[in-house]
Amino acid sequence: MTAADDFQDVPPFEVRAGAEQRVPFVFNSPHSGHHYPERFLAMTRLDRLAIRRSEDCYVDELFGAAAALGAPMLAANFPRAYLDVNREPWELDPRMFVEPVPSFANIRSARVAGGLGTVPKLVGEGLDIYHGRLPLAEALGRIEAVYRPYHETLKRLLTRTHASFGHAVLVDCHSMPASIRVGEAGVRPDFIVGDRFGASAAPALTEHAIGTLMSMGYTVAHNKPYAGGFITEHYGRPGRGLHAIQIEINRGLYMNERTLHRSSGFEALADDLARFSSELMALPAADLRDLPLAAE
Repeated sequence: MTAADDFQDVPPFEVRAGAEQRVPFVFNSPHSGHHYPERFLAMTRLDRLAIRRSEDCYVDELFGAAAALGAPMLAANFPRAYLDVNREPWELDPRMFVEPVPSFANIRSARVAGGLGTVPKLVGEGLDIYHGRLPLAEALGRIEAVYRPYHETLKRLLTRTHASFGHAVLVDCHSMPASIRVGEAGVRPDFIVGDRFGASAAPALTEHAIGTLMSMGYTVAHNKPYAGGFITEHYGRPGRGLHAIQIEINRGLYMNERTLHRSSGFEALADDLARFSSELMALPAADLRDLPLAAE
């Protein structure tokens, strides 16, 4: 069996949408997948709980109101430990594989050095995923069977949205450990909004996202320590009417990080994120159109 067989019963990802798209927004949850193929589990040295430490648990559910509000959501079913689509397609650690990686692979990125390349070496707490080296064909198979179709689908959603509305906004949805602190005071943010330091979205969109969350009583940081990954950087082209922001949610707001169970705050947070999504979609279109190309 190969990567092409890993998602015969469950699709690797899905688009959740209503009958009609009513707003120029696309939501994306690339790290909340929790279908772990048995073939993959047989390769790992971790138990079924430890392997989930990199998961953005329940983030797709927290933003589940998007479809009812008229925006499609692309949601992964494959887990981040298996494949990370928020990376370049060839961010590979050559130490992970039996054979040499292709010459065009990016083997020197900070993410590869941290064990978090396209095919991750580690899960969130620095735990090695595999017993030993993998055949290079394993990485190639996952990229061809899952990575490429995922990005083709995301690109198609954004292209259709832009064609229909004249602009498109991608909201990339993630979660972060409760231990994250920012600033000299070591403040624990409830949310971090990333826009690649202004390169991936119009300032009005970022300001509206931050202001809306703050008005709801949340502590919000901007770009630090998470400014957005490959998805935000790759798809955010504000000078062309394509905007991308990344939203990181503190897991302490809604789950027990040890057991991965939802906490009592889950429903209230989901309600707040439905309101946040609605407010974000209410941003006047004029704030997102006709930006100078220098905005990129």
